[in-house]
Amino acid sequence: MTTISVPITPEQKRFIRERVKSGKAASIAHAVRQAIMLLEEEEAIAAVREAELDIREGRVYRGDLRKLLKKHGI
Repeated sequence: MTTISVPITPEQKRFIRERVKSGKAASIAHAVRQAIMLLEEEEAIAAVREAELDIREGRVYRGDLRKLLKKHGI
C-alpha cells in the first residue's frame, strides 16, 4: 500500500476523527479509504446514469465496433 500526504481542512479532520471515535472507521487511514471507495462508487453510478440517458435519447451506436470507429474517424 502507498502512503500519501494530503492537506485537509480542520472540518475534514474533525469529521474523520469523529468517524474513528464513533467506530465507523477503524483508523484515520481507514476513514479516508472509505471516502475514496464511496467516491469511486458515486462516479460509477453517475457513469451508468449517463449511459442510461444516452440510451433514452438515442445516442447509442449499434453494430461492429471496428466499422463504427472507422466510420467516425476514430
